[in-house]
Amino acid sequence: MDAQAVCSPFSHPLFVMLKPAGARCNLACRYCYYLDKAGLYPDTVRHQMSDELLEEFTRQYIAAQTQREVLFTWHGGETLLRPLSFYQKALKLQQKYANGHLIDNCLQTNGTLLTDEWCRFLKDNNWLVGVSIDGPQRFHDAYRRDRQDRGTFQRVMQGIERLNRYGVEWNAMAVVNRMNADHPHDFYQFFRNLGCHYIQFTPIVEPASEHAGDDLVTAESVRPGQWGQFLCALFDEWVRRDVGQYFIQLFDATLANWVGVEPGVCSMCRTCGNALVMEWNGDVYSCDHFVSPQHKLGNILEQPLATLCYGGQQDRFRRLKTTLPQQCLACPFLFACHGECPKNRLVETSEGEPRLNYLCQGYRMFFEHVAPYMDFMANELRADRAPANVMDAFF
Repeated sequence: MDAQAVCSPFSHPLFVMLKPAGARCNLACRYCYYLDKAGLYPDTVRHQMSDELLEEFTRQYIAAQTQREVLFTWHGGETLLRPLSFYQKALKLQQKYANGHLIDNCLQTNGTLLTDEWCRFLKDNNWLVGVSIDGPQRFHDAYRRDRQDRGTFQRVMQGIERLNRYGVEWNAMAVVNRMNADHPHDFYQFFRNLGCHYIQFTPIVEPASEHAGDDLVTAESVRPGQWGQFLCALFDEWVRRDVGQYFIQLFDATLANWVGVEPGVCSMCRTCGNALVMEWNGDVYSCDHFVSPQHKLGNILEQPLATLCYGGQQDRFRRLKTTLPQQCLACPFLFACHGECPKNRLVETSEGEPRLNYLCQGYRMFFEHVAPYMDFMANELRADRAPANVMDAFF
């Protein structure tokens, strides 16, 4: 499988993210938004997908596709809490119901449970692996800790070493938080030294509890100005030497919007709702960040998956993203972010309108900074004359 094709900013498939182990995880990361989702199923001891449900989902998912390519995305919790035999059965079921479709698999993991056996399987079957790692050890271990409150960096690095030894294609997913956001150079250099060419930097923005005083977000959440400064510094380093060699998801998505092509990351699209979630018991939710009773669409054992994905409730969820305050509607960079993810719309504008994105200041700073470069790259792409490094003209 070509990792660049899967991560292309110009692809926008409808897909359902699978949670084969539910919210269960061997870690207890301090900023994790998904661990408490286990509370949705308090009467069940073991949250894990049955073989029967796996087969039913596989059949329905492939049959519901409107394109030849099908991507199965395995997420958590921690995906490797299910045994290798579960995923071996998944492959057999995919072959059984393929019916001419081209099927790929992508698996997200914290990397601590990777073994030689796992890596052989991933390589032999051409799976793309996403590894959650938050940069150098001092940053990673601050928040990504196990249930005994121990740092996990060394175990993750051992997992990455195994992936590299077996030639498994992997990408990095790194959370940008209040601690590491002040160190963009160290953060980026770490991934360059790892030889990781596909990186997703995700800002942590989690609402504070009602007892947290005046602060809207948790202590781990990145500040708006921090986020903007981080992105600008990261872009300056990337653009001088790494264009076309290292791929940063947000930069790709920004360029896609600049060109006028819908990006592959839903947070930067005009509408959302094309990335649904199915929990371990067949319950389908509108989005990974909206796994809550009010956003439950139904269960595939009771209603067809296609009906849930394309039904009225999900259609209304898609349109929610376009509900923006006047400040956004008047912004010259609306086309570049479309208000970003609705989960981050936590603040009011100066006029008192709700649903302004908490990170608006940071994104505005970033878009203003990169506008000349994006204009240039977009013009080169439109003219179909982009050189190997479209930034050569600037330096």
